[in-house]
Amino acid sequence: MPEKLHIVGIEEHVVLPVLLDAWTRAGVPQIPQLGYGDEPFARRLRDVGDRRLADMDDQGVDVAVLSLATPGVQNLAAADAVSVAREANDALAGIVHAHPQRFQALAAIPTPSPEAAAAELERAVTQLGFRGAMLYGRTGDKPADAPEFDDLYAAAERLRVPLHFHPQTPVQAVQDAYYAGLPNGVGRVLATAGLGWYYDLGVQYLRMIFSGMFDRHPDLQVIAGHWGEVVLFYLDHIGILQDMAKLERPLADYFRQNFWVAGSGTVSERYLRWTAEVVGTDRMLYSTDYPYTFGTRPGGFPFLDTSAGVARSFLEQAPFTQEEKAAIGSGNWERLTGHVAATTDVSSRTADDRTDRSQPVDLTARRRGPGGLSMSRLTSPYGRT
Repeated sequence: MPEKLHIVGIEEHVVLPVLLDAWTRAGVPQIPQLGYGDEPFARRLRDVGDRRLADMDDQGVDVAVLSLATPGVQNLAAADAVSVAREANDALAGIVHAHPQRFQALAAIPTPSPEAAAAELERAVTQLGFRGAMLYGRTGDKPADAPEFDDLYAAAERLRVPLHFHPQTPVQAVQDAYYAGLPNGVGRVLATAGLGWYYDLGVQYLRMIFSGMFDRHPDLQVIAGHWGEVVLFYLDHIGILQDMAKLERPLADYFRQNFWVAGSGTVSERYLRWTAEVVGTDRMLYSTDYPYTFGTRPGGFPFLDTSAGVARSFLEQAPFTQEEKAAIGSGNWERLTGHVAATTDVSSRTADDRTDRSQPVDLTARRRGPGGLSMSRLTSPYGRT
C-alpha cells in the first residue's frame, strides 16, 4: 500500500478583525463572502481554531497555508495598508504559533505604499517565518508590473520566497462594459468568481512577462492559482507576441521557470492533466481555496467542492505516479519554501537553545517532501536549467 500523501493547501483564506474593521472604514460591502455576518460561510472564513481544523480533517488537508481573503490590504489608503498589514501579519504569526503542525502563512503586503511593501515582506519572512506573500493583482489602477513594485520583487527574489497572486474584482469600467445588465445578479458573480477574476489576473501575469519584469528578476517565483488563471490554455496562441515583446526566453519558459500552478479547489481532472502537460508536475502545488470551495455544490455542480474528503481523493486518484502525487501534495512546496522553515529553526535554536550545540540541524532534510523527492536532480531550487 502506498504511503499516505501529506497534503499542504497553499491558498486557504481567512479574515481577521483588523481587516474587517479596515474594510468597513473603506466602504467595502459587508457580505458573507468577505467574512461579515453570522452565516456559516462567514464564520468559517473568520475561524482559525476548532471549526477550521475540523474542516481540514474533513477535506483531508494536513496543513493550511493561511492568507487574507481578496483584496487583502490592496484596496486601502497607503497609511492604513501599512498598519493593517503589519497587525494582520502579527496576528497570523500567532495563529501559526498556536498550531504549528497544521498552519503556515503567507504575508499581507501593503502595496499601496510600495516603499513599505518590501520592508514588510522582509520582516514577515525573516522575523515571523512566513514562507512568502499573497498579492492581489492590481493595486488601485496600478498593474502588477508597475515599476514602483520592483523593490518588492527584488526582495522576494533575494529572500527566495514565492509571491502567490490572487484575483480581485475587475475595474469598474470593465464591469460596466462586460458584466452589467444581466438578470438575477449573474453579472456580479460572472465579473468575479465566475470568470472575470481569472481574466483580470491572467492579464496581469502577461503584463509582468511582456514588460520585462521577469527578465529583470529572473529568479522571482510566482504562484498562480485557478489552474493558471486562464493563460495556460492560450499559451500556444499568445506566444505569437514573444518576438514583438523582445522576450529573452520563449513565452512558455516563463511559466515553466518562474511560475508554479495550483488548482484552488477546482477539482477538474481535465484541468489537472492540462496543467501537468504544460508546466510539468514538478511545478504544480495544491490548494483548496477554503472556505470558498467547502460544501458548495449549487445545483449539484461537482467541480467546486472539496469537502467530504474530496480534496484528498482528487489527488490520490490523479493519473500520476505516487512520487508525482507526493510532490504536488507537499514535496514541491517544501522544495520551494522549505529553506524558510529551516532558517527559522536555525535562528530559533541560536536564540533559544544556545546551551545545546551537540545536535546539528539537517537543512537538507527540509528540502525533501513526502515520498523522498530529492533536490539533487535539479540545478537550482526552482528547477531552472
